[in-house]
Amino acid sequence: MTRRFDIGYHLSEGFKAIFTHGFMSFAAVCMIVACLLIMGSFSLVAINLDNMLGELERENEFLAYIDDSLTEEQARALEKNIRAIPNVAEVTFVTREEALENYVAGMDSELYEDLPSDTLRHRYRIHVQDIERMEETVSQVKAVSGVAKISAALEVAKGFVTVRNLATAIAGIMIAILLLVSLFIISNTIRLATFYRREEIAIMKMCGATNWFVRWPFVFEGILLGLMGAAIAFFLQWGVYALIEQAIVQTDGVALLTLLPYRALAGRVLGIFCGTGLVIGVGGSLIAIRKFLQV
Repeated sequence: MTRRFDIGYHLSEGFKAIFTHGFMSFAAVCMIVACLLIMGSFSLVAINLDNMLGELERENEFLAYIDDSLTEEQARALEKNIRAIPNVAEVTFVTREEALENYVAGMDSELYEDLPSDTLRHRYRIHVQDIERMEETVSQVKAVSGVAKISAALEVAKGFVTVRNLATAIAGIMIAILLLVSLFIISNTIRLATFYRREEIAIMKMCGATNWFVRWPFVFEGILLGLMGAAIAFFLQWGVYALIEQAIVQTDGVALLTLLPYRALAGRVLGIFCGTGLVIGVGGSLIAIRKFLQV
């Protein structure tokens, strides 16, 4: 029984064990699928929420108003100084005439049509790369000579950052908790299956089998169960995601919500499911068999 490691032998033994204890194997796969679906759903919510907040962040901008004493040419010359500021992603110059035209179009009233063309100031629309550094960037732009004042929704920007960080933290905590719960449930499920093989394990130990020789079939059994659960969960998650996506498209009340296509996330989801399934399956097997090796 002290034979060298034989992957073919251990794999075949693990494969046979799945069918020998069919009901317990089925229960273990079902638990892995359920746990992965819950964790996957939380992860996809977090990813889509982060993407939607990112879209809102990219639309967020602030305005830098230019001093009235500067001509249009002088105002345009400030662009290179603003672009040189770290964290500035995009700069768009808006003349006072364009600003007035946009303002009048937005008011939709004839009262504003006769306003003088120099009523408003030249300005720059400025987008930032990292919204968390927006306040710092605003201060640096304000310090540029020729910039009269700044209009920036700093509280809104801080709100976006807070919501994004909070959502990421909650999703991370929930996924960690679910992973631990999954490991506990799977280890107990596999332990029940192992209980029926305790005499076989005891005989192998008394014949001189090492602990790892006994463990390997259970490890491969856990690998197979984990991968089966991951594959099933992956396609079920795809179906659930498609149904939710279709419901959002058909419901006008949530028209502002946009989901990333599942195909764009499929590789990442499959990788995470396989990795998590392996951790749950192998970890559960090793935890379950530990008690029965003490012969």
